[in-house]
Amino acid sequence: MIVFDSTMLLLTIRPDVDVPIDEKTGKPVDYVEARVNTLLETLEKQKTKIIIPTPALSEVLIDAGNDMASLLQDIQKNSTFQIKPFDTLAAAELAAITFDAKISGDKKSGSNETWAKIKFDRQIVAIAKVHKATAIYSDDKGLAKFAKKTNIDVVKLVDLPFPDSAKQLSLLDLDKRK
Repeated sequence: MIVFDSTMLLLTIRPDVDVPIDEKTGKPVDYVEARVNTLLETLEKQKTKIIIPTPALSEVLIDAGNDMASLLQDIQKNSTFQIKPFDTLAAAELAAITFDAKISGDKKSGSNETWAKIKFDRQIVAIAKVHKATAIYSDDKGLAKFAKKTNIDVVKLVDLPFPDSAKQLSLLDLDKRK
């Protein structure tokens, strides 16, 4: 099982959303649709389930506005997605994560984010940990930091592979514009 944060979920259902910035180039990540489609095809072939933590789902639904009900229905119909709540086990995991941080002398674990954002990110990590996720797909630096502290791998959009055909199609499109 793997976890998608709100940005990755949005990129799978609404490819027109803002794209994360590639830290190496300072520009938006390229070949987003090809990267996401390749990832989804790979996960489907491997029969890997994608956990959607309810805190991340709420972020997506907020932006959906009047489309909230249909968007939620589409997510629930997709057998690859599994919506997982912040439940009792996740609450206990979050408490353990936060307790360890407090004992180490830094409740925020070195983060400069607001306490609300930290708790939100830790909820997502706690849900991932409880469901034994092997990775969280996210470009959120704060979320990534907490995930790594709990030994969960983080995969950024720019790290996703894409087929060479995506590059070739892009070059063909450029030729057509000349």
